[in-house]
Amino acid sequence: MSAETLLEGWLSIQAALATGSRTIHQLLLDEGKRYDWRMSQLARQAVAAGISVAYRPRADIDSMADGASHGGIVALVGERRFVSLDRLLEADSAAFIVMLDGIEDPYNFGGAIRALYAAGAHGLVLRPRNWTSASAIVGRASAGASERIPVAIAQHAAAAAQFFRARGLAVAQAANAAESTSLFAADLTQPLFLLIGGERRGLPRSLSQRADMQLRIPYGREFSASLGTVSAVAAIAFEVLRQRS
Repeated sequence: MSAETLLEGWLSIQAALATGSRTIHQLLLDEGKRYDWRMSQLARQAVAAGISVAYRPRADIDSMADGASHGGIVALVGERRFVSLDRLLEADSAAFIVMLDGIEDPYNFGGAIRALYAAGAHGLVLRPRNWTSASAIVGRASAGASERIPVAIAQHAAAAAQFFRARGLAVAQAANAAESTSLFAADLTQPLFLLIGGERRGLPRSLSQRADMQLRIPYGREFSASLGTVSAVAAIAFEVLRQRS
């Protein structure tokens, strides 16, 4: 059996069941909600997929879970399955691939994935990192989107940028710099590989200099502070969606 971690809540576990994003070893449900329709639906799906289902006292579920919003549902699961970088390019429309690099807070990480998935991003690229210990938080923060969006691994952002540029994608970076282009003036309908850095470190300057586009989010008033990662990701992703719609 592969190393186990935990997913919590109906949305995350339902997403993992639907997509096969990881092996589910066992589903644990609050015995006090045995006849809840969502519990029953999830249990039937799990049994049909050959997954063990057990009902436990709520106190046992609470003791296993990271947070209080699990709704009495947790699952023991294996590691997240990843796809190749090439697989992210299989969409019928112009590619919209995003790399999140250096986001350290699992809530921000999950929130960013949630926005990207909702806006229609075709795939996500990450550097090698073991998010296993935070899978439950990321799953909840992303409303299950972290289990639904295809994810590939690249050793670093420069390697990923080189890979996608060679396949016809424009490399864009979020940057609040004087030479950057307003998000609303940039052409985001072309095949796009978007790099988003973390709030503390951002992206390397050498990478910024090699980007095809640096995107600045215009503000509605004078304001010197930058947006948080989740807000910035959402603003850019939904502008991509708006232009392509």
